[in-house]
Amino acid sequence: MVVGVQIHSQQASLAQSEILTEDALKFLAALHRTFESTRQSLLVARQGVQQRLDAGAQLDFPTETAHIRADPSWLCAPPAPGLEDRRVEITGPTDRKMVINALNSGTKTFMADFEDANSPTFSNMINGQINLRDAIRRQIDFESGGKQYKLVEKPAVLIVRPRGWHLDEPRLTVDNAPISASIFDFALYFFHNAKELIARGVGPYFYLPKMEHYLEARLWNDIFNFSQSYIGIPTGTIRGTVLIETLPAAFQMEEILFELRQHSSGLNCGRWDYIFSFIKRRRADRTAVLPDRVDVTMEVTFMDSYVRLLIQTCHRRKVAAMGGMSAQIPIKNDPKANETAMAKVYADKLREVTNGHDGTWIAHPLINKIAMDVFNEHMLGPNQYHIRREDVKVAAADLLSTKVPGKITSEGLRGNVATSLAYSAAWLGGNGCIPLNHLMEDAATAEITRIQLWQWVKYNMRIADSGELITAELIDLIIDDVVPTLKNPAITEKNLEIVARYLKGQVRQEWPSEFLTSDLMPYLAIADGCPPGWQRSVL
Repeated sequence: MVVGVQIHSQQASLAQSEILTEDALKFLAALHRTFESTRQSLLVARQGVQQRLDAGAQLDFPTETAHIRADPSWLCAPPAPGLEDRRVEITGPTDRKMVINALNSGTKTFMADFEDANSPTFSNMINGQINLRDAIRRQIDFESGGKQYKLVEKPAVLIVRPRGWHLDEPRLTVDNAPISASIFDFALYFFHNAKELIARGVGPYFYLPKMEHYLEARLWNDIFNFSQSYIGIPTGTIRGTVLIETLPAAFQMEEILFELRQHSSGLNCGRWDYIFSFIKRRRADRTAVLPDRVDVTMEVTFMDSYVRLLIQTCHRRKVAAMGGMSAQIPIKNDPKANETAMAKVYADKLREVTNGHDGTWIAHPLINKIAMDVFNEHMLGPNQYHIRREDVKVAAADLLSTKVPGKITSEGLRGNVATSLAYSAAWLGGNGCIPLNHLMEDAATAEITRIQLWQWVKYNMRIADSGELITAELIDLIIDDVVPTLKNPAITEKNLEIVARYLKGQVRQEWPSEFLTSDLMPYLAIADGCPPGWQRSVL
């Protein structure tokens, strides 16, 4: 259809033909040919950073951009229409029922997630685009069990999260190379909906994940400028909120905002991926071993420091400082346990609003009232940009502090194994977001469990309550014990076998893989029709 563009999928459908139109494919190809070499160079640069850290270098605030941090005069763009007040944002995948429920939840915005809450089967990616297109045009409905789902008159404002720079989209190649998954997700949503969104009084808004350097933000900004010119809309119409969810990015918040300042809607504390990145980037540092993940709270030094610095940075530049996600979800069949869980949500949201955040995330519509009530009580205007947090003095040592009270317990070890297996198997089955033990688990939380298991084995840690050494062989035994307990209609035996084998291999690696989603993507791609051997080396 378009020279040099091939679709490698056996999932031919009406939805695919409506989204992968000739004009849309031309736009994808133009973006790929213009920006792919830059993306690849930035991914190689990540490897260089990791090699320096492995050799003993320490992260610090960049010297070459000190003038940007020192200059008080530059500000980001004022809030775009519909983003003036973001006190509660709901997040979730892009299946049709979820899109309707989230838009109807009563929150200010909905982050429709093509990334960590999504399993990127080609069907999920294409149908997600259809669902968002229909929702924007108020043409979306859904029926299940005799119940009708339709949009309310004033739904939440839509924000879309594409996949990260590290991921390829193998089901579509340009000049025989897989296109960037980030560009694929961004471009299809933007191309089909930008002008319709503007006509309805809002705009194409995005959450930008997993960046590690301000030059990666520059790449997004260049893509935004190119895309706006391509379809003929004003510069600055696109807005992007950057998730600060990698350790290197925490040292470059000002620079990231500066690069995107015409298009910026602020920064977000992506807390779970941030913990994952803290361990991963410090993989060669024995002092950076963390205890059970339940002990890595927002109050520990490295987490609290990054939150306070993010709020100070955003408010200095007059953009939103968004809080993160409480993992708790409602527990319908146990009122006492539900009361305890919701008390944790309340405390988390109270901490965020009193710290100065301008909004927060939730994962379930029933939590909206708790979060909204807390922010309504303590945030009287649409935001808290006036809270400058000039009292905050965060040094590099604070962001790198490994003072985390807690222990590695038998329960924490087994819980990590169970979460890693259950999530990864569900992901292979097409589900990227699962409730587990009354917590909502996505790729970010699964990554914490995977890398903690690797770290505990790597550094010969012991279980506090038994004194037992954590070895790869011990992990094998726990995996074999846990696997039979996880079998259910949503998690197949075949997928459990795959992820059990994968996890056993991971804890034996000299260094952990960068992302489990990259490792497991070949299973989805081949199932969708990609030929074996399509993938290039994982960075």
